[in-house]
Amino acid sequence: MSHQIRLEDHVYERIKANKRDDESFSDAVERLIGGRSLRDLRDVFDDQQVSEMREAIDEADAQDHEETREVADRFE
Repeated sequence: MSHQIRLEDHVYERIKANKRDDESFSDAVERLIGGRSLRDLRDVFDDQQVSEMREAIDEADAQDHEETREVADRFE
């Protein structure tokens, strides 16, 4: 199934400029917008896994903050 969409001239020109000779406009748009969205992952992890990942990220952030503070203290 195909759909018609309306694009501003400048958007169309950017797509056209980045379109490869062997691509359709659909192929070019798909390539240019990238792969999967993070929203595609919402059903991959359960709540426990998400919680564990958030904790690991928070711990890494805290460690980075501490290391940055230590480096800054050396330069004072």
